[in-house]
Amino acid sequence: MTETARINEILERFPQIKRNALIPLLQAIQDEFGYISETAIGRIGDHLSLPTSKVFGLATFYNQFSFASRGQYHITICNGSSCHMGGSGELLSEITKMLEITDGECTRDRLFSLEVQSCIGACGQSPVMAVNDKYYAGVEIKELRAIIKKYRKDASG
Repeated sequence: MTETARINEILERFPQIKRNALIPLLQAIQDEFGYISETAIGRIGDHLSLPTSKVFGLATFYNQFSFASRGQYHITICNGSSCHMGGSGELLSEITKMLEITDGECTRDRLFSLEVQSCIGACGQSPVMAVNDKYYAGVEIKELRAIIKKYRKDASG
């Protein structure tokens, strides 16, 4: 089934949606695809009779929405003040070397993607990172290497 057909199926589940219910629709699209594509933004705009700029503007306001395909394991590094002071810059540098990706990118094998956020709300446990929905606090370089190795092993079965 094509991307457009899958988007249309989701839109059909929201026949009476109004513009104030845009967020659940965006969430449904992201749940299905892992991100929100330009095609989806356009189709949502058509469905709601909204300019695509309004749909995109709302979606970019919330950090939960992504506009690029993510890897199987999505790594989020906090780079807020506390985490930065706690060493998140070193973690980011190490991940960049290990995975050969930078913020917003995905590895060629689509196994890992990386996102840097200004705060993930765990300031007292810095530096903090997350892999999908699992959070790691007080991460050191040695532990980071073990975490990445574990996810690689999990992926290979």
